[in-house]
Amino acid sequence: MQERGLSAYLAELIGTLLLVFFITSVVTLYVSTGSQAQFGSDFAVVGFVQGLTLFGVIVMFGAVSGGHFNPAVTLAAATIKRISPLDAVIYILAQLSGAVLGALLTKGLLLDEGRATHYGAGEVSGLLSGNFAGAVVEGVGAFCLVLVICSVVFSKKSLKDWGPLAIGTTFVFLVMVGGPLTGACYNPARWFGAALVGNEWGGVWPYLAGPIVGSLLAVAVFRFVLEAGGPAPSEPPQRVKPAASSGS
Repeated sequence: MQERGLSAYLAELIGTLLLVFFITSVVTLYVSTGSQAQFGSDFAVVGFVQGLTLFGVIVMFGAVSGGHFNPAVTLAAATIKRISPLDAVIYILAQLSGAVLGALLTKGLLLDEGRATHYGAGEVSGLLSGNFAGAVVEGVGAFCLVLVICSVVFSKKSLKDWGPLAIGTTFVFLVMVGGPLTGACYNPARWFGAALVGNEWGGVWPYLAGPIVGSLLAVAVFRFVLEAGGPAPSEPPQRVKPAASSGS
């Protein structure tokens, strides 16, 4: 278990700030508020911006903090003992603080434009049957995102150099599908920052219960399916030392 320090906490705060700023900004600029959830909205742009932003902040800060920027990811890391409980709590506080600052930056820059979308706050769409369906969408998205992170970052069998790209591209398609349904938060900090600043809470519990349950299910699949099955990581062949020659 790696010990974290102030630099890691600041990395989580700044990275979450940037992530939430770009997410809430692109939602404000590209998501329409017509009578239908998908009316006039370009969720391809929204998805790619969010995925590329996540890719970028992981590259920027991943070596320092591990690049969580999401309490659901931190919960998964703590569950599999890759981060201490105390560090996990500090990470989550840093993420929540960064998310509020990021949403405030969006509101400061797009004050008038952002009112219609509540500055990028998540909201369960009328396309779904209710809050339970919204929690399922958030849970499935968090499950996929956390499982990819576990597979490419925490697994001993993965190619970690592909981690940021794999995580970012996964986030792209998750936002494209979940965006019209719940706002595709998959991240309690991203939801909280925009909800607090935009004063639009979106039902609250779907955005907390969904990612928490999805994260824990992803950890279970990672432990008992991915890590338990498949070949063990190969070890480099050891050189056989030549026998010492006898005689003078």
